[in-house]
Amino acid sequence: MERLNSYFRKKRYIMYLITTFMIMVIPFIKINGNQIFLLSFDKKQLHLLGVVFDMQELYVMPFLLITLFVGIFFLTTLAGRIWCGWACPHTIFRVIYRDIIETKILGLRKSIENKQINPDLSTGINKFKKILGILIWFILSLIAASNFLFYFVPPNDFFAYMSDYHNHMVLFIFLVAITEFLTLEIAFVGENFCIYVCPYCRVQSVLYDNDTKTIIYDSKRGSAVYKNGTLLDKKEIDGECIACNKCVRVCPTHIDIRKGLQLECINCLECADACSSVMDKLKKKTLISWSSTNALLNNNKVRYFRGKTIGYILVIAIALTIAITLSHNKSSMLLNINRTTESYKILENGEIENHYIMLFQNTDNKPHTYYFKVLDNPNLEITRPLEPFTLKAGEKAKKRVFLKTIEQSNAISNASKDAIIPIKIMAYAIDDEKINITKESIFVYPQ
Repeated sequence: MERLNSYFRKKRYIMYLITTFMIMVIPFIKINGNQIFLLSFDKKQLHLLGVVFDMQELYVMPFLLITLFVGIFFLTTLAGRIWCGWACPHTIFRVIYRDIIETKILGLRKSIENKQINPDLSTGINKFKKILGILIWFILSLIAASNFLFYFVPPNDFFAYMSDYHNHMVLFIFLVAITEFLTLEIAFVGENFCIYVCPYCRVQSVLYDNDTKTIIYDSKRGSAVYKNGTLLDKKEIDGECIACNKCVRVCPTHIDIRKGLQLECINCLECADACSSVMDKLKKKTLISWSSTNALLNNNKVRYFRGKTIGYILVIAIALTIAITLSHNKSSMLLNINRTTESYKILENGEIENHYIMLFQNTDNKPHTYYFKVLDNPNLEITRPLEPFTLKAGEKAKKRVFLKTIEQSNAISNASKDAIIPIKIMAYAIDDEKINITKESIFVYPQ
């Protein structure tokens, strides 16, 4: 069988390997004992490049989300649905299932060059192969689902939870549901997911312009092959296109690129390879290329840097700069101070005592010993607790704190109003002077 030119296919497969390797490995990479990326609902933390953000410190998340969405807009405006054809897990999964399992291993499909013909399931052996292929993909789906959950539950915790899945049913249900979804969607839905379900193909039509790099058919040289929506006969085509239809047979989303840009196109460039394999033999340039409308019409290079793309780059740079700045300024401890419902307490010796509830959290990646003190007010002292306390990495603690006046008050007036003194309380790590937080509160006493 005549084989296609595989210039783009080889590059795409290399990209698939790189993408798969990165997705599989990232959950196992740690910096300073923390994950390189983890969004933990269990521990209510975000790990980003080795820095741990507690739920109270997720002020960095909006800027990361801005970077993500604007990055998608930028990539789409720049190179169309290059993500879909070159790095999307769904596309990679379909290549593994359709081209490797069904075609190369089981021989259900005759060739990866013809994706229009579905496997013949009229024979018993082919039905057995189909079931076997689904079972093989089920195992791979289980691995993929587990890897996906590693981004929310660290691998060590994940395997520990799964060994005791009766007590972690939510995680177990998610694992089963994702595995079943991947199995059914890849084996039966296929590219229909890209065409009818994935919202990205609808977004692209808004973001494209005449300088967007995408897969495009040169109708000036090849001539129009459709008239009023009807495919012309080979003899009616007045151009270099020889109507071999290889570009149609190889398309995974079952479209004809010669109709023009279509939502279903995922920029996999299989049709470009197919056309090149034919036109090279005719000593002609391919009719299907990875270019832009303006570049093709004007015979120029693709304009990557233009107003729209530069604007996206600036927004991404600003959002990333803010996110990085906030992450570097992240505190290694958190402190909340709440007064009790009791305004004050008058002790037997006439001293005034106020009670507070302090919530401490060690957000560093190592244990620290903490204590606190009242700033700029020598007339107040801590009566409880009297000893420093230690918190492990990520540990939280609630402390009931008593402050009282040092000097004895011999006379207390019957005034109806209480006096309020603004105070500052500083919590600090005894073993690291750089770790400290100062919070404002009040001390109430009778006039």
